[in-house]
Amino acid sequence: MKVVVLAGGTSTERDVSLISGSGIYKALKKNGHQVILLDVYLGYEGETEGIFEREYDWTENISAISEQNPDLEQIKAMRPDGAKNFFGPNVLSLCREADAVFMALHGANGEDGKIQACFELMGIPYTGTDFVSAAMAMDKGITKDIFKAYDIPTPMGIRLKKGETEREKVPFPCIVKACCGGSSVGVCIARNEEEYEEAKKEAFRYDEEAVIEQFITGREFSVGVMDGKALPVIEIAPKQGFYDYKNKYQAGSTVETCPAELTSEQTKQMQNIAERVFAALRLKNYARMDFMMDTAGNMYCLEANTLPGMTPMSLLPQEAAAIGISYEELCEKILKKAFVS
Repeated sequence: MKVVVLAGGTSTERDVSLISGSGIYKALKKNGHQVILLDVYLGYEGETEGIFEREYDWTENISAISEQNPDLEQIKAMRPDGAKNFFGPNVLSLCREADAVFMALHGANGEDGKIQACFELMGIPYTGTDFVSAAMAMDKGITKDIFKAYDIPTPMGIRLKKGETEREKVPFPCIVKACCGGSSVGVCIARNEEEYEEAKKEAFRYDEEAVIEQFITGREFSVGVMDGKALPVIEIAPKQGFYDYKNKYQAGSTVETCPAELTSEQTKQMQNIAERVFAALRLKNYARMDFMMDTAGNMYCLEANTLPGMTPMSLLPQEAAAIGISYEELCEKILKKAFVS
């Protein structure tokens, strides 16, 4: 099968996406597919004739994840026409030539449904959920509204637009998040008024709207769902601080336990909530839900990730491995679902 693995882009999760894409590319090559790895924004300016049949390592220019956020202005400067056309050279033509596109994008302009909507119009099969559910899940404010409507436990919180005055206050400590961010970019804990004002500034660097919610003290978990069925629960325990960008992607900074050390009842309860979230947001193919559990055992779903990380350290591959699904098998299962409406 001819497959384009689409990664990179211009979101704050660009570097993570490139590593996810690199892993997926190698797995699909190992599975016998004809695969190319493309940066959706930078594209490919070389000769495209017979490109899928060439023996070429598309990962050779992919570097390790930076501990800092990528320099997006530097990336954008490489494409003077980028403001008029998000897709890089030959991206759309190669995606149309492929049998399917494996979405390895994370964050804005990738996980928010925009590219998926374009592919729908062009008849290009792609992995992951559709454009409507992707857009809903990407917006943490909309997600919270849906959670409330479907009686899914989630921390108390409010939405706040840049420049707007809060009509109600969330007690300290609280979490301040960019509404459409990912990988914990633009996320801060505020324990007092001074930290709160700084946290809002940080969130508004990345989005025009923020979500402020109750800080839950306790244990952090994640649950992948494939085709509506939950995978084993994984527990995430950062050695320092909370599960921020650095702790997510720097080796050795977090202890991850899968299956998580929970009672069978607690495991079933969390998996059930994850499956309910999958259904409420009308998700397809696969996704990953993030949870907190407080010291009293109360569970709270924080958000849904419709294109969860596929890096060597990512949670979904670890959950799949816990039930005997290798990384290559996981990529193959996800790819095959691109052809299921």
